Amino acid sequence: MREENNLGAFFISPYLTQKNDFMASRRFFLTLTCYLSALVASAQHYHLLIGTYTNKGNSEGIYIYDFDAKTAETKQTGVIKNVLNPSYLTWGINHQFIYSVNEVGKNSTASSFKFNRLTQEATFLNKEATGADPCYILTDDKNVITANYSGGSISVFGIKADGSLTTLKQTLQHTGSGPDKRQASAHVHQVLFSPDKKYLIATDLGEDYIYIYYYQADAATPLVLKERVKTHSGSGPRHLTFSPNGKQAYLAHEFNGKISVFSYTNGHLSLIQEIETTVKGFNGKIDGADIHISADGKFLYESNRGDANSLSAFTIQKNGKLKYLETVETLGKGPRNFAIDPSGHYLLVAHQYTNDVIIFNRNTKTGKLTDSGKRIDVGVPVCLSFATP
Repeated sequence: MREENNLGAFFISPYLTQKNDFMASRRFFLTLTCYLSALVASAQHYHLLIGTYTNKGNSEGIYIYDFDAKTAETKQTGVIKNVLNPSYLTWGINHQFIYSVNEVGKNSTASSFKFNRLTQEATFLNKEATGADPCYILTDDKNVITANYSGGSISVFGIKADGSLTTLKQTLQHTGSGPDKRQASAHVHQVLFSPDKKYLIATDLGEDYIYIYYYQADAATPLVLKERVKTHSGSGPRHLTFSPNGKQAYLAHEFNGKISVFSYTNGHLSLIQEIETTVKGFNGKIDGADIHISADGKFLYESNRGDANSLSAFTIQKNGKLKYLETVETLGKGPRNFAIDPSGHYLLVAHQYTNDVIIFNRNTKTGKLTDSGKRIDVGVPVCLSFATP
């Protein structure tokens, strides 16, 4: 805001000394109008990153798009090439850096890039080895943390002054299993900070557990186990999200497609509801995937892959519990990840198997979705990440 105020003073001050000069006043208002119009135009455009698999289709790496939140028009502005399987990624401090996993089995790594917002170009900084097949990455601008699916572990890296990764600070290994054949070993699927960032939450799809760790960003070993929360046996806990007020947490299960609703207080989860996400009578394979809440805290959305290829919407009631709203087809196959744009008016779904991103209109009052007709054609999209204001 300081920069904007200075710019405003730059435009205004030459004219305030000429109070009786009609032409000067007219020029002032014209200039101010242009300035404000430029600010509005800038505010409706956001950078969008798309993470992909480069070994399973025609993807070249990490794609960078300009997204117009007024029209849902997108324009590719860049691509970060020569990066292997950047399936999941996240923005770093002030959107000056990008951190990506490189999901390639036992040789997997996490990579760092410096991003120039003016030129839309990214410069590779470095990469460090993670556990096998990292499938999620996040940062608080002090550490970068990955959830390693096949490795069943969590990797923690520090961040150097230039934005690059330090060597590995900490590894936490999970060792359990579950009853499903896909649960022969631990599979950490997501890591997520609690709203106050005092804790790190990890979902383990292989063990049917939620891990809650104390988190101290500046410590030599930032994570210390606080407790584990058991989920239903064979449910496959996958992705979790918190309500904007921090009072509830919502967990999407991969194997049964259900959502578990928890009340949340100071690092402790208490189950208060479980709800189906597929339409009544659905008998096919579900494969629950991603889960997100609108910024106003009124609506929750969850995606199902398998035979469903659907997106279910729920209203969030005052007590935090969910009430079913609707289910829509995602118009593609394999809705691995989706994102609500910063304006809240659109919801974008990345289809891993049909090589596209479908853009839905989102009614901010009712929460319902309709096809906008807008598409992004991109090879094997897996993750969508907006640079938020």
